[in-house]
Amino acid sequence: MRRPAKSSAAKSAVRPRRPASRAPAQKPYHHGDLRRVLIEAALQLVSEGGMDAVSVREAARRAGVSPGAPFRHFPSRDALIQAVAEEAQRRFRAEIETALAAAPPGDPLGRFRCLGLAYLRWAMRNPTHFEIISSRRLFDHDRADAISCDNAELIALTERTLADAFAAGQLHVPDLKQVQIAGRALVYGFARMNIDGHFPRWGVAAGEAERTAEAVLDLFIAGIAKRM
Repeated sequence: MRRPAKSSAAKSAVRPRRPASRAPAQKPYHHGDLRRVLIEAALQLVSEGGMDAVSVREAARRAGVSPGAPFRHFPSRDALIQAVAEEAQRRFRAEIETALAAAPPGDPLGRFRCLGLAYLRWAMRNPTHFEIISSRRLFDHDRADAISCDNAELIALTERTLADAFAAGQLHVPDLKQVQIAGRALVYGFARMNIDGHFPRWGVAAGEAERTAEAVLDLFIAGIAKRM
């Protein structure tokens, strides 16, 4: 005996449903320039909490990537610190070059002043970054080729500037090496006084630090310049 045919309504009721369409799988996160972003995150950490605040994991969190993502760029914290130092050195060098581009032509001693003032201003405005590139306890300077090469170029630039000043009859001191070391000691020592918080006990208010730096540098230059 045949069963009665099902109505069209009944057929539609038992018609198998199509499987629900699945949302497209999310692609893994990819950063266009993850290395640069990690360095920027680490520089921010340095500015906020000093070197102790820097870790690869925290830099990754700030960059918005997984904790393991940075390790193909920076296998260790030391590698990240060195990259941070290289970026700080690059910015320092850019400050020097900008200042020298505005130096008076035909005045080597004025060029030397611009170089020293750019050094002091950058060091005081970026104290933690200055400490990174100047302190040998934070990373191995000898293995950081980019920083070592850049330092050598800046030393050579200072030597040439002083030699030009001497040749132009602007200096009364014949020993240019001593002048260079004394100048380095002056700007480095002043920058360290700022980092170590010595200015208040010497009566230098926070807003007067850069003007004091300029006055001290001018005092040094007056001591090495030939009196006309």
